[in-house]
Amino acid sequence: MAIKLFVKENLSYLIFQIVLTLFLLSLFWLDGFRSVTTAIYAIAISLLLIVSFLVVRYMLRRRYLAKISTLPQTMEDALQKNAKTTEYMETERYLHELYKLYQHEVQALYATQSRQYKFMNQWVHQMKTPVSVLELLLQQEEELDKKSVQEEVERLKRGLEMVLVNARLENFSDDMQIGKVPLKSAIMSNVNDNKRLFIANRVFPEVKIDEELIVMSDIKWLNFLIGQFITNAVKYTFEPNKKLYITAEQKEQHVHLFIRDEGVGIPKSDLPRVMKPFFTGENGRKTGESTGMGLYIAKEICDKLGHQLLITSEVGKGTQIEVIFQS
Repeated sequence: MAIKLFVKENLSYLIFQIVLTLFLLSLFWLDGFRSVTTAIYAIAISLLLIVSFLVVRYMLRRRYLAKISTLPQTMEDALQKNAKTTEYMETERYLHELYKLYQHEVQALYATQSRQYKFMNQWVHQMKTPVSVLELLLQQEEELDKKSVQEEVERLKRGLEMVLVNARLENFSDDMQIGKVPLKSAIMSNVNDNKRLFIANRVFPEVKIDEELIVMSDIKWLNFLIGQFITNAVKYTFEPNKKLYITAEQKEQHVHLFIRDEGVGIPKSDLPRVMKPFFTGENGRKTGESTGMGLYIAKEICDKLGHQLLITSEVGKGTQIEVIFQS
C-alpha cells in the first residue's frame, strides 16, 4: 500500500521529468546535434538520476506512507512520529496540535455533561420534597391550607427556573441582549416578585438606590441574578424580624450593587468554595434544600455579562453580595 500511494503521489513528477528530457533532446536534434549514442546515454543517465531520486525519496517517506495507508486501531497509532521530511513532520505536528484541541473539547463536553447529569439528579431529588408535601396536603380531610400550597408551588417555580437557566447557559450568547437597565427598577421588581417569600420568613427588605443609576446589563439575566441573591439571603436568615439591605453607589466608572442580609453567615472555610458547582457547605446541609448550583450559575452569568461578583461574610452577622457593573 505504501508503494502504491508513493507512485500515485510522484506519478506527475515522473511524467514531467520524462517530457522534459524528451523536450531537451528534441531541441538538440533540431539544432543539428543528432548523435544517437549520446541521446541514448543522456536518456539513461536521466532515468538513473530520476530513479535514484525517487528511491531515496521513498525510503525517507516509507514509514509515514505505511502509517497513513493503514487505518489506525487506536489514537496512539495515528500520533506516532514516523516522518523524516520537513513536509511530513509539519503534517504530524499539525495533527498533534489538532488532537490536543480535540481532547480539550471532549473534556469540556464531558465535564458539561457530567455537571448537567449530577445537577439534574440533585434537582429531581430536591423537587420531590414540595411534591410530597402537596400530596400530603391534598390527602388531608380538613380544608386545604392555601398558604402552604402556595409556598410549595413557589419552591417548585424556583426549582424550574433554576434548571431552565442552567440549560440556557450553554447557549448564553444567543440569549443575551446588553442594554441600559435602571437598577432601582430591576431591584424593586424582584422585591415585589418575592413578597410572599419575605412575608413567610418575616424578613424585611430595605432598598436605598438612586433612581438615576443606570447599568449596562441584560435585563432578563440580571433579574435572575438579583432573584437568586434575594432568595439565598432570605433562605439563610433563620431568625424572624431581620432585614435585607439593598444599596448601590457610583464609584468612578463603575456601579456597585450591595445585597446584605442578617442571616447565619458563611463559615470562613466555606467562603472560597461557595461559587464552585455542587458545593453546599455547612449551611446547605442545614437546610437540606441546596443543590450547590445557585452561586455557581450566578458567577457564570456575571462572567459572561462582564460583571464582577464578590462575596463577603461573617458567621452570625450575615453575608454581603457585591456586583460591580462595568460602565
